[in-house]
This record gives sequence, structure tokens and C-alpha cells, in this order.
Amino acid sequence: MIKAIVYLLVVLSGYIFLGVQLLWGHIIVPEEIRLPLYCGVCGGIGGITYCLRGVYLNACVFDRWTEKWLPWYFIRPLVSYICGVVSYIFLKSGLIVLEAQQSEHPTNLAFYALAFIAGLNVDKFVEKLEDIAQVSWGIKKSRVASNGDKD
Repeated sequence: MIKAIVYLLVVLSGYIFLGVQLLWGHIIVPEEIRLPLYCGVCGGIGGITYCLRGVYLNACVFDRWTEKWLPWYFIRPLVSYICGVVSYIFLKSGLIVLEAQQSEHPTNLAFYALAFIAGLNVDKFVEKLEDIAQVSWGIKKSRVASNGDKD
């Protein structure tokens, strides 16, 4: 359990460091890559939030911690980062539309919020993407999704 917690806190620190360095301009990237990177960071932080919650629920609340799940705790923050970036792509392309009132001064908060949610709940996000793919392009859902895979 300690390995998972330390790993999650290190990765969280890395995501925060990356986000702050981008924000302060210490990491120079083309402007068109900046927002997807921020979305990845938000997705990663969402995934780590979910994992940290999983640690205390499984270790303290339900007393069912097992080392068998360590790979999940190590991989989930990375998958969440990727889902954050993918959420940007789908939102930017118009394949995902958020139903919210448009502000006079638009910001990127909707991108960050969706990326966080995509990272927080990867399985539902992937399920939504598979629904979009099925409706838009006729691509059938993956076998894992159709079997009801749960985190």
C-alpha cells in the first residue's frame, strides 16, 4: 500500500510541476500544444484522485487491500493523462458537445473540467467514446466494453 501511495504522490507532484512550469512559461511549447497538455495534466490529476480514494477505501474502509491491484494503481494515472488529452481532441473536434451557456469571455475551463472527469472515470469515458464511434462511424464496441468491464 505504501508503494502505491508514494508512487501516486510522486506522479501527482510531477503533474503539478508540469502544469505550473507550463503556466509560468518555463517550458516552451507551441501554443496549439499547450491546451492539450493542460488537459492531460487535469486528466492525470483526476485519475490520481480516483486512485487515492481507492487506497483509503480499500485499505481503511473495507479492509480489503491486496497487492494484486498494484499494477492498476501504477497504470491508471498514465491512462487518465491520455484520456485527458483525448477529451481535448474530442471536444475540439465537436464530437463531444457540452451543453452550457456560452460566456462573453470564453475560457478553457470546460476543457479542464471534461479532462478531469475523463481521468477520474476512465471506464465511463471510454464507454462514451465507443458510443460516439459506433454512432459516427459504425465501429462496434470493444469486447471489454461489451462484457461490462469495471474498474
